[in-house]
Amino acid sequence: MEKLPLVIINSPTATGKTELAVDLALEFSGEIISADSMQVYRYLDIGTAKPTVDERKGIKHHLIDVVNPDEEFNAALFSEQARAIISNLAGKGKPVFVVGGTGLYIRVLLKGIIDTPDVDEDIRNHYRKLRDTQGKKYLYDLLLQRDTVAAAQINPNDSVRVIRALEVLEQTGESITVKQKKHSFSDIPYKTYKIGLQIDRKELKQRIKLRTDKMITAGLLDEVKGVLAMGYSENLKPLQSLGYKQIVEFLDNKYSWESCIDLIKRDTWQYARRQMTWFAADEEIKWYNPNSLGDIRENVRSFLKESKMV
Repeated sequence: MEKLPLVIINSPTATGKTELAVDLALEFSGEIISADSMQVYRYLDIGTAKPTVDERKGIKHHLIDVVNPDEEFNAALFSEQARAIISNLAGKGKPVFVVGGTGLYIRVLLKGIIDTPDVDEDIRNHYRKLRDTQGKKYLYDLLLQRDTVAAAQINPNDSVRVIRALEVLEQTGESITVKQKKHSFSDIPYKTYKIGLQIDRKELKQRIKLRTDKMITAGLLDEVKGVLAMGYSENLKPLQSLGYKQIVEFLDNKYSWESCIDLIKRDTWQYARRQMTWFAADEEIKWYNPNSLGDIRENVRSFLKESKMV
């Protein structure tokens, strides 16, 4: 069976992925699948940097606004839904552009779920209790001591993934990263052209600061207030994500408005650095300067021509 072609645009936050995806989708009459773990949530628009109304004009975007903030969504659900969309678009001869910074979503879409043991509730509850009594930092430091490689790939605040890494290590004696490397991805139904946008660290840090300021001006505070006013708990996963968590804590009087904005900028930069580490490990990614639009277009055209999509 012939593999379906996918153009993947994956690089750190604030590098210009959305603009590039829109440009390419317009150029090649394609459609976009968002591979962003936060853009799936309704009502959270500004802080998740969803494509604007103008950017969505004439370009169909998939897997944006598909669940409410209190509904479950994960990499497995993303993969299942994205694969169905890709199959449908391929049947229509439409090029597909997968764009986003959630590396796990892209990996699971392309390579499937890794072979890890079933959850042992006793072990999981043990680590949950540690998290609830000692805090997320304690839990992350535990992983850092036991499995530095896995810890380097996980957000210290993402206690779900930290606990899973600790569970796998305890149950199998192997790092979850070893499991990932061992996994045989024989069912990969796609051939891909992966694009990354590479920006000087100093410039990226400045971009993050400017984008945060734009989000604040656009009404991020009112967006959070509005979601909370709808009755959603501040403890929900999306409201504990980057940008929203800091605003919620500001509303809880944990720090000043100025400190809140500074924390968003600092934590976004730290997140971007983790993304850089994740994507740098993928040798299939072709890295470009964001100004190299002409080169990117020509290489995408060649890839799609080989697949008889243009």
